[in-house]
Amino acid sequence: MGVPRPMTKEVLLSAFGGESMAHMRYLFFSKVAVREGFHNVARLFRAVAYAEEVHASNHYSKLGGFDEDASVNAGSPIGPGDTLKNLELAIRGEEFEVNEMYPAYIEVARHQGEKEAEISFRWALEAEKIHAELFKEAKSFVEKKEDWRLESYIWICPVCGYTHVGYEPPEKCPVCGASGSSFKEF
Repeated sequence: MGVPRPMTKEVLLSAFGGESMAHMRYLFFSKVAVREGFHNVARLFRAVAYAEEVHASNHYSKLGGFDEDASVNAGSPIGPGDTLKNLELAIRGEEFEVNEMYPAYIEVARHQGEKEAEISFRWALEAEKIHAELFKEAKSFVEKKEDWRLESYIWICPVCGYTHVGYEPPEKCPVCGASGSSFKEF
């Protein structure tokens, strides 16, 4: 793949930066959750951090032959706090990606005929919808000073970042079609 057209390149760089920051932020949030005794919430943060790494890797790979210095404009709700605050920040970030960022980025890539970038954005969007809901569910427990009740596993598709909660991964990823046997377990 060659270097994408300028607008698609800019949104790929922004998405790469945002997903990279989300990956690290969720790893930090996981450590806070462990310290506060919310071990299942910590597991959720670690799992979603991995999904965000998958998204960042996908976006980065679509930059093709891009070979120059770049400044990345990637917004992110930042401000370390306790687990409740961190969940609120995570929800805000995921909802921004779902409602604002990825729909706009998909349209840019679609308009410019950048199919690979469009697919990367669509895959991330589908996962971010799930992340927002899982963070909301976890927050409802933390608000009661309880750990998130999760007796099963969190499974992440290593190809697109799709996130599944259950005792087994899906047979195949409903977003990208990857085999469930390749999913990473948390």
